[in-house]
Amino acid sequence: MKHNIIVSGGAQGIGKTISLRLIEKGFAISVFEIDQEAIDEFKLEAADKAIAFYKVDVSDEMKVQNAIQKSFSDFGNIYGLINNAAISINKPITELSYGEWKRVIDTNLSGAFLCAKYATPFQQPAGGRIIDIASTRALQSEPNTEAYSASKGGILALTHALAASLGPEIKVNSISPGWIDVSAAKKKANARQEKLTQEDHLQHPAGRVGKAEDIANMVLFLLAKENDFITGQNFVVDGGMTTKMIYV
Repeated sequence: MKHNIIVSGGAQGIGKTISLRLIEKGFAISVFEIDQEAIDEFKLEAADKAIAFYKVDVSDEMKVQNAIQKSFSDFGNIYGLINNAAISINKPITELSYGEWKRVIDTNLSGAFLCAKYATPFQQPAGGRIIDIASTRALQSEPNTEAYSASKGGILALTHALAASLGPEIKVNSISPGWIDVSAAKKKANARQEKLTQEDHLQHPAGRVGKAEDIANMVLFLLAKENDFITGQNFVVDGGMTTKMIYV
């Protein structure tokens, strides 16, 4: 039986690219996605693949619990959980409502907690991997990103806490993407090619803006069974951008 991997927010953006790469590598994929339009489009691309789609709001405990049970029924024990689902509401803090703040935290942070809580019993005792998609916004910020940055900082802490609690059977790590061009993986209604300049690319010591495939490649590395001495860590995948001094 193929290893079952859950990818939340897995029908568009970085999550979709992760899902596609994992299918290529022979995994069975359970996509958790709230956007029905994105699900429908991805279904057409992934016909005849070992992939199942579940419409899930990851901030809804009952829906998460039911979807994980259904994933187990469809594909068997869960080897990997990729906590990728996230939203961002960027406003000055004086304009950001408490409801908006809570919606971001509930989706980005509480959603990762809920998925881990209910997936873990299906990973033990055989073991497996949890990979949380954080962000370099957990390490440095732009104005008006308080909710998003706080949620991603929480993801870093959740990651090392889970690693301590769930080891040695389950290895838990996070990935912090930097500037990633996801234009090729958006649903059609949002698809537009990002116009990247030479200056955009040269802000990165690696010489280019990131691609969603860069994150998918790190996911594959952390899923590999031979990499079983890595847990509780955060991997920054940003082309070196956060190491560079930038003056305005």
